[in-house]
Amino acid sequence: MPESLVDVLAGPVLEVAPRLLGARLSHAGVTARITEVEAYDGANDPGSHAANGRTPRNQVMFGPAGLLYVYFIYGMHHCANVVCGPDGVASAVLFRAGEIEGMPPGTARGPAKLCAALGLDRSLTGTDLIAGPVRLELGEPVDPHAIAVGPRVGLRLAADRPWRFWIDGDPTVSRYVAAKPRRS
Repeated sequence: MPESLVDVLAGPVLEVAPRLLGARLSHAGVTARITEVEAYDGANDPGSHAANGRTPRNQVMFGPAGLLYVYFIYGMHHCANVVCGPDGVASAVLFRAGEIEGMPPGTARGPAKLCAALGLDRSLTGTDLIAGPVRLELGEPVDPHAIAVGPRVGLRLAADRPWRFWIDGDPTVSRYVAAKPRRS
């Protein structure tokens, strides 16, 4: 029996994240095959938007699983996540990069470019990714030997956690950039 998206998303974030590699995220007639993700584990993760509890910005991260969480960063970019884990416990997987058929590999390399290619913005936060209009569908599981693991990109807190997963050697994957130290 094929695994359902609901069952996959209900799992722990560190199990959900690599399983989303190869999934298809679609909106407005554009589909991206996901090639890179990052896990964020709410209260257990200083790098998560939900590390300090529920706020108006992050409330959708508290579930249920399968909702879209889009946030605005640096005053110019949108980033999209899928909420996962049990209802009431904040966790999400950031979609970092994808392959869009018929487009050059760099079109959706990085979370902001991926959101731009799919037309995702904050107005879609809370969308059920099974019902739409933004849809997520599982792809064939990626061979575990083809999955690379490393630190998340651009974080200052919990930057060393190996919670970034990508399809090794895929040309659509973004390059790693460590966070810049804050000026005092």
